Amino acid sequence: MTAVLLAIDTATEQCSVALKKGDEVFQRAAITPREHSQRVLEFVEQVLDEAQLTLADVDGIVCGYGPGSFTGVRIGVAICQGLAFSHTLPVYPVSTLAALAQQAIRKHDAKTVVSAIDARMNEVYLAVFTARQGQAVQELEPQMAPLTAVSAHHWWPQLLNQASSVFGAGTGWQAYAEQLNPEGEVAVLNDVTLPLAEDMLTLASQVTAVAAEQLEPLYVRNEVAWQKLPGRS
Repeated sequence: MTAVLLAIDTATEQCSVALKKGDEVFQRAAITPREHSQRVLEFVEQVLDEAQLTLADVDGIVCGYGPGSFTGVRIGVAICQGLAFSHTLPVYPVSTLAALAQQAIRKHDAKTVVSAIDARMNEVYLAVFTARQGQAVQELEPQMAPLTAVSAHHWWPQLLNQASSVFGAGTGWQAYAEQLNPEGEVAVLNDVTLPLAEDMLTLASQVTAVAAEQLEPLYVRNEVAWQKLPGRS
């Protein structure tokens, strides 16, 4: 029997919930930056009702665990922990950056995606992904980067030279287009700005499930060392 998975993400200004039941996906999403704690449980109830299920029928929780706004990330993680605790469910943590890349792959058949979320103060949360068998695979780990460091870093020209096309997903590309993409070398996807729980469902198979008490928010800090992309010289 195919697992029934419930995905929840409140890490950005968008509140998104999706439920996978067999080949069907039921979802809700709305931009509600100050109402996540109220809306998310409403959305959970709505998708369960639409699927004619209860939480007792769910086999696992897929959690958008960051990065994003500190408040939004905390709300999402707390909700996922609460639901998982109540029914002893495993939790599958999926990053918002991976979900953005997966959305780009789903909508545009993107092969190489740089996900960037506006972190304010001229910084972005950033990661690089490639598509493999229709799924986003991480090539550069999530990190918080100052705008001046992105295009100046050694992997940036490598990426542009080695990938036939590079797509940009996330609010960082809209907020800082001139700084991140001055030469227009990246195809910025204006319809892929906020992560969706639907895409987190797709990525759940890649991650190792954890118990509710082991789930921790992904707070990315800029002291993470910049690394070369795997396989790149």
